[in-house]
Amino acid sequence: MSENKDRPAKQPEHTAPTERTGKAGATGPTGSTGAAGGAERARAGEKSGAAAKYVYDFTEGNKGMKGLLGGKGANLAEMTNLGLPVPPGFTISTEACKVYLASGSEPATLRREVSAHLAALEETMGKKLGQSDDPLLVSVRSGAKFSMPGMMDTVLNVGLSDDSVDGLAAQAGDERFAWDSYRRLIQMFGTTVLGVDGELFEEALDEAKHGRGAATDVELEAPDLKKLVQSYKKIVSREAGREFPQDPREQMDLAVRSVFESWNTDRAKLYRRQERIPGDLGTAVNIVAMVFGNLGPDSGTGVAFTRDPASGHQGVYGDYLQNAQGEDVVAGIRNTVPLADLESIDKASYDQLLGIMETLENHYLDLCDIEFTIERGKLWMLQTRVGKRTAGAAFRIATQLVDQGLIDEAEALRRVNGAQLAQLMFPRFDDDAKRDLLGRGIAASPGAAVGKAVFDSYTAIKWSRSGEKVILVRRETNPDDLEGMIAAEGILTSRGGKTSHAAVVARGMGKTCVCGAEELEVDTKKRRLSVGSRVVEEGDVISIDGSTGKVYLGEVPVVPSPVVEYFEGRMHAGAEEAGELVGSVHRMMAYADRRRRLRVRANADNTEDALRARRFGAQGIGLCRTEHMFLGERREMVERLILADTDEEREAALGQLLPLQRADFVELLEAMDGVPVTVRLLDPPLHEFLPDITELSVRVALAEARRDHNENDLRLLQAVHKLHEQNPMLGLRGVRLGLVIPGLFAMQVRAIAEAAAERKGAKGDPRAEIMIPLVGTVQELEIVRDEAEQVIADVERATGTRLKLSLGTMIELPRAALTAGQIAEAAEFFSFGTNDLTQTVWGFSRDDVEASFFTAYLEKGIFGVSPFETIDRDGVGALVRDACRAGRATRPDLKLGICGEHGGDPESVHFFHEVGLDYVSCSPFRIPVARLEAGRAAVLGA
Repeated sequence: MSENKDRPAKQPEHTAPTERTGKAGATGPTGSTGAAGGAERARAGEKSGAAAKYVYDFTEGNKGMKGLLGGKGANLAEMTNLGLPVPPGFTISTEACKVYLASGSEPATLRREVSAHLAALEETMGKKLGQSDDPLLVSVRSGAKFSMPGMMDTVLNVGLSDDSVDGLAAQAGDERFAWDSYRRLIQMFGTTVLGVDGELFEEALDEAKHGRGAATDVELEAPDLKKLVQSYKKIVSREAGREFPQDPREQMDLAVRSVFESWNTDRAKLYRRQERIPGDLGTAVNIVAMVFGNLGPDSGTGVAFTRDPASGHQGVYGDYLQNAQGEDVVAGIRNTVPLADLESIDKASYDQLLGIMETLENHYLDLCDIEFTIERGKLWMLQTRVGKRTAGAAFRIATQLVDQGLIDEAEALRRVNGAQLAQLMFPRFDDDAKRDLLGRGIAASPGAAVGKAVFDSYTAIKWSRSGEKVILVRRETNPDDLEGMIAAEGILTSRGGKTSHAAVVARGMGKTCVCGAEELEVDTKKRRLSVGSRVVEEGDVISIDGSTGKVYLGEVPVVPSPVVEYFEGRMHAGAEEAGELVGSVHRMMAYADRRRRLRVRANADNTEDALRARRFGAQGIGLCRTEHMFLGERREMVERLILADTDEEREAALGQLLPLQRADFVELLEAMDGVPVTVRLLDPPLHEFLPDITELSVRVALAEARRDHNENDLRLLQAVHKLHEQNPMLGLRGVRLGLVIPGLFAMQVRAIAEAAAERKGAKGDPRAEIMIPLVGTVQELEIVRDEAEQVIADVERATGTRLKLSLGTMIELPRAALTAGQIAEAAEFFSFGTNDLTQTVWGFSRDDVEASFFTAYLEKGIFGVSPFETIDRDGVGALVRDACRAGRATRPDLKLGICGEHGGDPESVHFFHEVGLDYVSCSPFRIPVARLEAGRAAVLGA
């Protein structure tokens, strides 16, 4: 069974760190060395005479060894130590994988180690791998530190051959079972190890079912399966250019190598980028004695959860499939029955399973996801891990475990994250809206998704890149659908349950998903789905509700989520309609607010945004962009100021702007009374306030052709030509604009000072901070600061009001960061503008590169994530860290903040906590996320 769920119990936020690179040999973010490091350690060990250890029996490991044994191997060892019924086996470590990826071959000592452990396994089982009369069969399964559902290879029934299949039949007393196992081995080995197109095997299986008149593979009999094995072997010979290997050890060795290589498949790299899993970890390989769920109706396989992964509620959750092997459950090729039905099928195994589930949850202190097989009435545990859960379930479970006294509030904060909170803030379908119900499936991953139905990943990607919202519709998904799943708003399948590939991957990505909608007939070739006489063609809009499992034709309107209603203050956490989820969010936010050191401010430019920010918990405004106050009709006033030729024209323009700015600031300071408001003086690229040079040139040319000269347009064109810049983002903007255009910054400072004085006169508590943008040298700052102090003093004298207005700067240029010690002499605070700082450090124009080569950089593993999305710790972050140290060395009481959009990014918030910033500032909607992550940063850093 391929791994299909979660992350380790004690990992912060149940997500992985950012992937630094997709290439083997890179250094990971936590200091772990990559494949090259593993090879170096192996060579060093050989030279010193101390052979490196690469293979571990299940009795030698524990759950804390996930980095070495992978999540699967570590937890198999943990269950073995707990005395649970785990089939015996051993794990080849991630270090062996790193050596293989770096050198192209296994470590020199690996074969010898594997042989020794295999011999011990054979002795335990009383039979040898693939022996003809009574074969030992093993599974070869991947298992990285962080789960990558279906992304890497697994091969079951390794050891079967033409010589041993009859022996297996004799020992099992079931010829059909033996040939079914053999055809499964050839199919899995052919696709994963030899690279044969899996569709060819599926087509041969469909032909066999058609010939028998069977609806499912279970209805095929032994003679049918014998013929199918021969068909499969011919496919392998034709497509792979070699015969299916008959030597059991060769099968195992090739399967191990295939698992190693699957670490760097395109789909695995894509998944790691999506989930921010480091590319240098490698995968372990677990070799486990096979137990069989396909021995008849008294056998089967299933997946169980100790709590509902969709809601977090306690109960019996999972799927079971009789007469099946593990892959059948996650592949969704046959619809499962609810786990509760196992009680009537095999009560003894059911009762034993419930006891084990309780043991594991109490041991791991979290929701556990369990894979099991029943072989002729005997229960075997194949895997456990801390289970993936939806965002809502994560918050509910964390608070439930606190209430049960199993964890404290600090541990609860480790169990949730800002990305999950953001998911809970997405809209939901309007209960009162008219709906056209198409069908109903299993509510696999909650949310409301609307889009055009598409029936393959290629179309999903293509249409989404064109701006279309799409719903990916499949019978069942497989790892090759990952790109389409990422591109889609939601996923709908007609097969599979809550543990199918579609459900598990969707939950991990926070995507809405409805699975197992059996009444929907999905025809991917005709690109449509049907329910009775109703047909949905590709391109028709459908809506899916992952909270109820319902599928609707057409677009269903959405309304704000209850979590947003809570943050907006329209719903009290204790109100009946709020429900358990809102109550859990409220408690987790309270935990975070008690723990966090970082304060959280908002980027807000108007009263409406400021008031919303306060409702969402903002403790001030970290960035008010005054250029946003000069849109619409006011744009012409700034244009007149910039183009003024005389002092009189300039003073007239400034005189028009002053009262407007003052009124803006009065409203803003009133809305944020008692908390700081950082106002950035004008920082637009100059071209944003000038007419487009091309349009203006055409207008003038047409006027001349008509002999209808317009002196104002001619004058304007001359001025625009004079001020035109090839790269305006690096031109006349920020502090340079204030120095070149006399009176501009003075007017803004006066407006701020007069607004503060007015608010003080109204018994308010204005706390304005004036930020000078794009400073590159302390001399620029000193000139503007001197002018500002003079203006503030003038306003104090004129109003008779003592004002406390602090003056600081925005650090958004590398030179400013490098000379922060000097700049701090003239600044009372720094606010890092990480958007521009990222552009200038990397030499990127964000708007240009994101549309051109960023995708290629992500695909090649140069970026694990966009540096505009998450702070580049090694480059931009290093400048921020050094500037903080240098600034505070000069001025110990220097206030430090960040106002780029990184201020709302969960991982970046942790970095800003580490380097000692006082606050982060972000858009109003991201404030709750920043609050939560600031609390988590304090807990994780403690």
